Amino acid sequence: NAQGLDPDELARRAIERRAIEAVNWGMSAVNTDLMLQEMLTKTAGKINAVIYWSRPLDWHNQTLTPNPDVIYLMAFFDTKDGPMVIEIPPADDGVINGSIMDPWQAALEDVGPAGVDKGLGGKYVITPPGYQGAVPDGYIVLPSDNYLGYALLRSILKSGSDADVKTAVAYGKRIKLYPLDQAANPPETVFVDALGAVYDSTIPYDVSF
Repeated sequence: NAQGLDPDELARRAIERRAIEAVNWGMSAVNTDLMLQEMLTKTAGKINAVIYWSRPLDWHNQTLTPNPDVIYLMAFFDTKDGPMVIEIPPADDGVINGSIMDPWQAALEDVGPAGVDKGLGGKYVITPPGYQGAVPDGYIVLPSDNYLGYALLRSILKSGSDADVKTAVAYGKRIKLYPLDQAANPPETVFVDALGAVYDSTIPYDVSF
């Protein structure tokens, strides 16, 4: 060829291009899995429970875009056993901003005052792929093409004072997460404080990707 490249070098360059394409394509899903694995291995958090940070984030939280002036809550859910409900409280003595996402970090919907419930609070039900069952009235239905997903939620601080941090944490714990088939008598939502855990979901741009 014009560049004098041998077939092995052409093949190497093709593989390199495909690797870059794979990283660009898979970045969001890999980041989701890294956050999930950090929860499962660095905290007592489980699927279908909520982890949160009881103080604004510090260096222990090595996520991609941490915000140091809110209280973070994260709920990983799995709908293989049926739809899951996430209840967002109304914006009264607090505010929740955030999104419910699939594993590709594509938002199923935003929640809170800037989301579907418009700050009135709402019961969001995430349904599994191909779900044909009924959903009772009063729910915001979010069909998903994936079983796994997560909600990234922020309880907004009025200030950084200890009292306002405590209030924002308490407000965040008004979020509920439970299976739709237990909606008549929902189990208590499990909250796990991840404060102090080295929570590293930064993406490794090497062969380990």
